[in-house]
Amino acid sequence: MEYIYKILFAVILILGVGYFAKNVKKLVRNIKLGQDVDVSDNKSQRWKNMSMIALGQSKIVRRPISGVLHVIVYIGFIIINIEVLEIIIDGLVGTHRVGLKFLPTSVYGFLIGTFEILACLVFVSVIIFWIRRNIIKLARFWKSEMTSWPKNDGNFILYFEMVLMTLFLVMNATDVHFQTLNSGNIISQFISPWFSGLSEGTLHIIERGAWWIHIVGILTFLNYLYYSKHLHILLAFPNTYYGKLEPKGQINNLEAVTKEVQMMMDPNIDPFAAPAEEAGEEEIPAKFGASDVQDLNWVQLLNAYTCTECGRCTSECPANQTGKKLSPRKVMMDTRDRLEEVGKNIDANNGEFKDDGKQLLDDYITKEELWACTSCNACVEACPVSIDPLSIILEMRRYLVMEQSAAPVELNNMMTNIENNGAPWPYNQMDRLNWKNE
Repeated sequence: MEYIYKILFAVILILGVGYFAKNVKKLVRNIKLGQDVDVSDNKSQRWKNMSMIALGQSKIVRRPISGVLHVIVYIGFIIINIEVLEIIIDGLVGTHRVGLKFLPTSVYGFLIGTFEILACLVFVSVIIFWIRRNIIKLARFWKSEMTSWPKNDGNFILYFEMVLMTLFLVMNATDVHFQTLNSGNIISQFISPWFSGLSEGTLHIIERGAWWIHIVGILTFLNYLYYSKHLHILLAFPNTYYGKLEPKGQINNLEAVTKEVQMMMDPNIDPFAAPAEEAGEEEIPAKFGASDVQDLNWVQLLNAYTCTECGRCTSECPANQTGKKLSPRKVMMDTRDRLEEVGKNIDANNGEFKDDGKQLLDDYITKEELWACTSCNACVEACPVSIDPLSIILEMRRYLVMEQSAAPVELNNMMTNIENNGAPWPYNQMDRLNWKNE
């Protein structure tokens, strides 16, 4: 019977890890659909950002209540899952609490005791998160873009964590041998009396049941991440590493456009030569800006998958606060949803994308949303994992202006005035004093 359990455990482990690896491969494929961008500069600063923001949670704690609770859950969940290593070894080899064979009882007890305290803290923090989301109903969790799945996803993950923490404590509380050690059962010793009327055989069944459900639950949680906003647990690290290093007010220029302007101002350039001949055909992009996810760069697509849907960006957005339709969170969610749709299209067509008549612009993100943005960077500053919704908005605006000439009337008037008068106002350069009244 023991061999059957070992084989069953190995099969479950292989299936769980294998399916996760398959989804990771698909994730990387989708992100690589984006345009190439060089982010190999300033490695020391990038490592520092990753250490401070992703590992150190430095931006999370700017909002103290949710920040401290998140740190507890983050640290607790990671450290508690060290226990998974022991579970895996026990499952494959057929041992029971293999750590006791290699560690002194006091050391092993200290580790498990620490895990139990953290499990209790995680459970309490998750309950508070649930109350904030469902009873207090914080406004940022109930915006229009938080439809059934995004709203339920947040609760599902909280239930997952509650169940996993409970199973861990029950597993310890019903382990008769562990309880007799009287070392490490800091929390479970108070749960153990709940099962005092049961026989040792029944306790063993409960302990083994909790053990099996716990490891299956962890593997299920691992594979759930791909479909959940909690994918940021993994992607926050590369996302903060590849995050923007330039000052937030600095907007990138298209090299081909910059080159063309330089040529126009260079008296040595032949004005009758074709621009492509002067600039080089390869430097002129096929499309200015972005109308679909494939036009964005891969870091922006990584941003979309990393979005935590916490809503801090939208809660800080002045356009959203004044009732406009723009929600930076929705921009990231729409980008991810469209990217997933494109990925499924590729899967269904043997690795090739078949035009589905849809795109990110208009089908997901409207022009009204794009032009509502004030470019203030409040969303970028607020994001706890270095996501940049503004860069996507600007690329889509660039497409509207340079490819479709679809800028708002006010912007077209301004650009016409700059072209004709050298200033945004409708006055001739001879009437400069009139500008001061505008």
